[in-house]
Amino acid sequence: MKNRLMILVEGAGLKKDPPRFEVGDTVDVHQRILEGQKERTQVFSGTVIAMKGDGMREMFTVRRIVQGEGVERQFPLHSPRIAKIDVKRTGVTRRAKLYYLRERVGKATRLRERKGKPKADGAAKTDGAAKTETPAKQPTA
Repeated sequence: MKNRLMILVEGAGLKKDPPRFEVGDTVDVHQRILEGQKERTQVFSGTVIAMKGDGMREMFTVRRIVQGEGVERQFPLHSPRIAKIDVKRTGVTRRAKLYYLRERVGKATRLRERKGKPKADGAAKTDGAAKTETPAKQPTA
């Protein structure tokens, strides 16, 4: 159980609306980088292989392949240096940590895509024709 004082202190630094993604999703992490007096945004694209912590200490690990070599980076979810996180593709997983992808190469690292991507408002898409509901009959008096 968390201390009430810790909850108050951490609450000030939490992002108001953190992006929703899960382990197995392919994401683009836009990170602000300071070079002297200039600030630029660098994008790190890859698959989320792990998430850990909670509150201000919540971290996620992103893995990608660069010139045949695997590269992993850990990002704090609530860091002010993270400009935004775009979910490019959702993946189906049955595990919380995807460390087994470290030994795989090429097409073996692909994950199946989750059906029914969530929309921006959080509602799931429906495939096919839209179903309409018929209003219930009102009892007659």
